[in-house]
Amino acid sequence: MSNIVTQRFIKCHDKLKSDGTVRSSRQFALSVDYLPQSLSEILKGRRDATVSLMEKTIDKYKVNPVYLFTGDGPMFMTEEENQDFRTLTIVTTVNEDERIVHVPIPAQAGYAAEHTDPNFIQDLPSYVLPDYKYKVGTHRSFDVAGDSMEPTLFEGDKVVCSYLEPTLWETGVKSNYVYVIITRADVLVQRVSNLVKESRQLELISDNLYYERTTIKLNDIREIWYVRARISPFLPSPQNIKNLVREEVFELRKTMQQQSRLIENLNATITQLVNQRRD
Repeated sequence: MSNIVTQRFIKCHDKLKSDGTVRSSRQFALSVDYLPQSLSEILKGRRDATVSLMEKTIDKYKVNPVYLFTGDGPMFMTEEENQDFRTLTIVTTVNEDERIVHVPIPAQAGYAAEHTDPNFIQDLPSYVLPDYKYKVGTHRSFDVAGDSMEPTLFEGDKVVCSYLEPTLWETGVKSNYVYVIITRADVLVQRVSNLVKESRQLELISDNLYYERTTIKLNDIREIWYVRARISPFLPSPQNIKNLVREEVFELRKTMQQQSRLIENLNATITQLVNQRRD
């Protein structure tokens, strides 16, 4: 039994044949540099479509990758939508399963500026997670920098995200959810308010109330990633935290007592000097 993405791939193949875009499955296979025998196995449900095959099909026949990976939107892209579509560089395992590329803080400025360079992406660390939701679609993880999202996210946390196609920005970006916004110069982790229909903008909201809300124009955005999970550093047990707080309170109390004695001694000295001057 083939997976749901392969089933959608087969529907796209069948649509191309019924429309007369390709005359046969053999012609289709050869046009995307794929073995006809292997394609036959996919069409019979005996194996799944590979990432490489889907990439070539998207490029050759303008199949909508949003439909292919999520089931949303039309099966094929219009010319205007295809011009807006940015092909992401991905990293795969030996079995052609897509890996999650991680973008650490030192690489984020370079990612924003040079993320279309395949070599740059392939040199970044990558990994896999066991959950099935990370087996479908393209995912990235990013280090959280700064304190703008405290207390929800802290510096040192990592957020695991799903790629949101530009064709879905208007309807797919959910207000009050957290996203990673890639601009032409920066990587931003922010809660957003969707203002695309009203003004072709997103409002960026920090959970840390010290920071004011800002807006960003859609034209200045290169990528949008929906935050699905957080990876945080391991913390001490609650009992250890209580002991740590107790020790800090004890030290603070001792310091305050020492300062109180110093103030009392200073007051006594001042009083003695004043009395001596009067005499």
